[in-house]
Amino acid sequence: MSVPTLKQLPVNQHSRIIGLGAFRPDVIVTNDDVCQWIDSSDEWIRQRTGIVTRHRAAANVSVIDMAEGAAREALQQAGIEASQLGAVIVSTVTHPYATPSAAAALADRLGATPAPAFDISAACAGYCYGIAQADALVRAGTATYVLVVGAEKLSDVIDNHERTISFLLGDGAGAVVIGPSDTPGIGPSVWGSDGSKWDAIGMTRSMLDVRDLSIAARQSDESGDFALLEEVQDLWPTLRQDGQTVFRWAVWEMAKMAQQALEVAGITADDLAAFIPHQANMRIIDEMVKKLKLPESVTVARDIADAGNTSAASIPLATHRLLKENPELSGGLALQIGFGAGLVFGAQVIVLP
Repeated sequence: MSVPTLKQLPVNQHSRIIGLGAFRPDVIVTNDDVCQWIDSSDEWIRQRTGIVTRHRAAANVSVIDMAEGAAREALQQAGIEASQLGAVIVSTVTHPYATPSAAAALADRLGATPAPAFDISAACAGYCYGIAQADALVRAGTATYVLVVGAEKLSDVIDNHERTISFLLGDGAGAVVIGPSDTPGIGPSVWGSDGSKWDAIGMTRSMLDVRDLSIAARQSDESGDFALLEEVQDLWPTLRQDGQTVFRWAVWEMAKMAQQALEVAGITADDLAAFIPHQANMRIIDEMVKKLKLPESVTVARDIADAGNTSAASIPLATHRLLKENPELSGGLALQIGFGAGLVFGAQVIVLP
């Protein structure tokens, strides 16, 4: 018996970034502000991290609000309508709902329905994971245009008195539109994970722990819900990290992954116009620049000084600032690499929009 042949979708040989947008919250938190909560100083924070300020979202500003702001700018720059999107991808670890996704709500707000919409939970590598998937969708002909957003409200999941990570983190969103291209605009992705270091960055406890402890508090407390509320607030999961483990892994292993991304793209460091690493720590960025032996002609993104570490939002935010301050870099090649909790990583060479 003959087997019918399935209809083939039209295939695009290449893809590229055709639009870029950013959203930075209005509240600015200085190092002196941070030192109200931890025993530190502006000088120590600058020396250890390179951070001077970080943006934090107001209580009434959500992950979806920030994602929408960035997405609308990206769509405008791309010159397309939201209704033309073939997929909406949001990379975030701070959407407060396990389900439904932030992407589905964002697609509705933008007018992208019925485009497929889904979230990616890959922490600081989430944006690069999104780029890898959008590139594949466009080249396969599954979608003509794909929106990729990195959006984080990390201020919701920090304990201001915690010293390993809280002072590093900021809020924000960055977005790109990926579309078809006659020439290569996104190189092959180098991505992966190392679950052996799964607990190097993570939450202080799971939501199941909070549930169980809340039940126990309710059963043992006869004074009413007010005392229970205080108990639960103290149990809220917050971020923490093993700083030394993360620093060593990022410097040694991620420099290797960045070099691999150059090799699979068929270029060398001398061909780059820019280097856009995840904005985790200025010292990590400086060490990676040394290990990659980047020439002085390569512009290095250092958005962390003003924005802090914004996880999945950090690379698109840094790219947005880089092009705003250096418009002549448009059309040049940039190496981008994200890495973080999981531990996970992703890297690509892209043509700057």
